[in-house]
Amino acid sequence: MEDKIVTIEEKKDEKFLRKKTHKFDFKKYSRKEINDLIIRMRKAMKKARGIGLSANQIGLDISVFVAQIQRNENDEKSLTAGEQKFYAIFNPEIIKASKEKTMLEEGCLSVPYIYAEVERPEKVTLVGFDKNGKEVKIKAWGMLAKVFQHETDHLNGKIILDRAKKVYKVPSSDRLKEREAGIMKQES
Repeated sequence: MEDKIVTIEEKKDEKFLRKKTHKFDFKKYSRKEINDLIIRMRKAMKKARGIGLSANQIGLDISVFVAQIQRNENDEKSLTAGEQKFYAIFNPEIIKASKEKTMLEEGCLSVPYIYAEVERPEKVTLVGFDKNGKEVKIKAWGMLAKVFQHETDHLNGKIILDRAKKVYKVPSSDRLKEREAGIMKQES
């Protein structure tokens, strides 16, 4: 079964996306079910050419997101510039955000044909759990910080239109060309 991305194009789906998700309860799922969930979400994200995906974007009322972005050339912890890093974060929460903010154009798989200029903190600290239920704490900046904020917003019932400073509509033919070329600025 292939997952369909839930979008705001249907009123009932928009209502679902704007609802805060339930906490993920590790006791209710086996290790295999958790691994299968991560594989399922990663597959849906890649098929849609996104760099992040929250569970509610595929119709699941649980607090988990996946993300995969390229490491920054300036990231000294990166073994090789351009390397991909994958994240699966359960029950994420941003506990700290910098005062410094940056404006970035964002797209969203659940808000098709729209780009929005969104101002977000440059740096954040995210806490949550990995797939084994072990607590994780990640300090993120740049694109990773933006993705973490975008996906956490989804899980809290917020979409980019709620934070947009400016909105651009993109004709479906242009959007399709961009998707096929794989040059989306930020998708989640």
